[in-house]
Amino acid sequence: MQPTLVILAAGMASRYGSMKQTESFGPSGETIMDYSIYDAIDAGFKKVVFIIREDFAANFKAIFEPKLAGKIETAYVYQQLNSQTGGRQIPAERIKPWGTAHAILCCKGTVNEPFAVINADDFYGKDAYIKAYKFLNERCNDQTYAVIGYELANTLSENGSVSRGVISLNEKNEMIGIDERLKIYKKENGEMVFEENNMVTELPDSTKVSMNFFCLAPSYIKMCDEEFGKFLDENMQNPKAEFLLPRMVDHFIKSGMGVVEMVPTSAKWFGVTYKEDAPVVQASINVLVNNGTYPSNLWA
Repeated sequence: MQPTLVILAAGMASRYGSMKQTESFGPSGETIMDYSIYDAIDAGFKKVVFIIREDFAANFKAIFEPKLAGKIETAYVYQQLNSQTGGRQIPAERIKPWGTAHAILCCKGTVNEPFAVINADDFYGKDAYIKAYKFLNERCNDQTYAVIGYELANTLSENGSVSRGVISLNEKNEMIGIDERLKIYKKENGEMVFEENNMVTELPDSTKVSMNFFCLAPSYIKMCDEEFGKFLDENMQNPKAEFLLPRMVDHFIKSGMGVVEMVPTSAKWFGVTYKEDAPVVQASINVLVNNGTYPSNLWA
């Protein structure tokens, strides 16, 4: 079965302050998602599934459908607060949907093939899609997933420290966990370190991090379906609780259901979390256009 690209685009962008999923960063008005889809098509993907909010659907489709018609098959999944909740009564103070694994669960019935999942507002680079497509075609199955592992240096910001999920591996290059490091930065001498409890610890150049780019099989959706009810019963009264994609990947490993291989990429990652990140992303894309990596109008 042909693999699918799934894009998490239902986030409310509360820290950013606007719908960054549809903000222009490229010279001809391209969004970050445009570059993701362009790279995915180049790598061989034939279908993209957007996970979005239903109240945003008409606006979203008006932006993307004209560009993508005839280039890649599109499908839409709506992540709502009450999606897949089994009729449970949701507290009035709960506003946001339940997180990234809940978003994937909303694909139940729509995605029945191996799939790559990415964030809408992250730029992942061509190499990552080539590696993901190859893995999904050749190695992915219900017991074998992958995380795309980025070189830490390729994900750092010049605007201060970042938090990253550092991938822990066994001797077979399989993921055994992700350690959240909340304050990573590069010192003046070029050394990469993280700070924790007033301690500064060096991180080796070979450190691999997860940027939430996973290659998964339909069994992941089934697992989320089985676990989501338990999560809701335990967390219904917590307005900030989230059913997260990496946490369910961790559950898959720790429960002995299968393995998650680390597929390394040399691609450079960049993304927009805050408004201040936008000019940096724009400049990075301009460099890639000027050096011929991308045309000045992606869909012309």
